[in-house]
Amino acid sequence: MANSAVAAKLTELVKRFGGEIIGDDVEVTSIASLDSAEFGDLSFYTATKYSDKVASCKASALVVKQFNAKYACTQVVVKDPQLFVSRSLNVLFPRRKSCESRHPTCVIHNSADIDSSAEIGAYVVVESGSFVGPGTIIESGTVIGENVTIGSNCRIHPRVVIYSDCVIGDSTEIHSGAVIGSDGFGNAWNGKSWEKIQQIGKVIIGSNVEIGANTTIDRGALDDTIISDGVRLDNLIQIAHNVKIGAHTAMAGCAGVAGSTTIGANCLIGGGVLIAGHIEIANGITLLSGSGTPNSLTEPGVYASGVPTMPYSTWARNSMHYRRLDEMAKRIRKIEKNSVLSGMKQQGEENGTD
Repeated sequence: MANSAVAAKLTELVKRFGGEIIGDDVEVTSIASLDSAEFGDLSFYTATKYSDKVASCKASALVVKQFNAKYACTQVVVKDPQLFVSRSLNVLFPRRKSCESRHPTCVIHNSADIDSSAEIGAYVVVESGSFVGPGTIIESGTVIGENVTIGSNCRIHPRVVIYSDCVIGDSTEIHSGAVIGSDGFGNAWNGKSWEKIQQIGKVIIGSNVEIGANTTIDRGALDDTIISDGVRLDNLIQIAHNVKIGAHTAMAGCAGVAGSTTIGANCLIGGGVLIAGHIEIANGITLLSGSGTPNSLTEPGVYASGVPTMPYSTWARNSMHYRRLDEMAKRIRKIEKNSVLSGMKQQGEENGTD
């Protein structure tokens, strides 16, 4: 994924990403956890529960929110240690650039337009009318269908399949096994059997998007499936036809979105979340892992559903009660009704006595 590590002085990192150095301006060559850090490493500390590990950490420098005189090594004080470390990784482990070559085994249609600075790997297939922009890397075994547009500085990992007419923006990364533009699940019942509904829309993916391994994004049935700029999709996610996902929304693994649903910008979708079709999720919504979402959500906030993990013995008892919920609800309504009637009768008797 990255080239070999390169060294950097803390002053260089702070100049680029902000912060204050307290201690020596040491040179670092890697970033490591508190447990595994050695001399020459940069580590970071964000939560008090890790304070015991900090005392024994061997890192040359530590990224912290607040200076602590107890720590012997150099400290870099920043507002967001995780963000500082993330940006520093790009300096210490720069992503490799296109080597501006075409492997002799690749198959490129003579009508395809491949920028001379792009890299095309072994056994890649690029079909007619497709375009690959400058600096983009297409790795081995990837298949790009007809009339696909891929922007500049993208990275398409091995064995990705991009069906015809799809559009990929600039600086987007698609991991191995992902399938972009496969047919949506469209079928019409004729009374005896299913008839396939042709899917004639496209998938349009914005810039600076990352799509995880073995994630599938279906093409639109009539309109397009749209993944906006800055979206992050984890591994093993299913995005159905005509779904629209707003900018900078992040979705964790094994989530699934049914057809024609719109998800707003800056949403956080936890792992295993299932979202029904033909609904709308507003901007700024968080769905906790395992949540089922059958209806539209119009107000920003944190939402959850489902049953959390519990000891088997507790689950078994609760399961027995669950099967009797309807009966119990009827009994409670009957008790409440009798209680109301009894209260009215008692009140009537008291009024008669007066």
